[in-house]
Amino acid sequence: MYAARSLRRKKQKLRWSSREYKRRVLRLDEKVDPLEGSPMGRGIVLEKVGIESKQPNSALRKCVRLQLVKNGRQLTAFLPGDGAMNQVDEHDEVIVEGIGGSLGGAMGDLPGVRWKVSQVNGVSLRRLVLGLAKKPRR
Repeated sequence: MYAARSLRRKKQKLRWSSREYKRRVLRLDEKVDPLEGSPMGRGIVLEKVGIESKQPNSALRKCVRLQLVKNGRQLTAFLPGDGAMNQVDEHDEVIVEGIGGSLGGAMGDLPGVRWKVSQVNGVSLRRLVLGLAKKPRR
């Protein structure tokens, strides 16, 4: 009888031993995430880079370094599609989204690349690669 307060206090204290609870309440993942929890982000292309794939593969994966508009953070994003690098130039405005790796991490043999480009200057990168649309001049 009259034990509710102490039970609730003990339960709350025990929750902090849960890794998921602690990261969620302290908002650690939002602080680390350059997109700050949002599903997509807009950025300006700084340079085009080729990133070597991890073992046992051997290739130069085409990526871009970009600076996010909303907070100024820089990140590397993958360019999916054959010939996608030819469609993106420096100072283009791109939309990036998560690449789909486990727990929001990198995918496949791309070390440290967690995002992919989905749009260039307001046009879908997929449509540009397939030749269904032309990139507007800005």
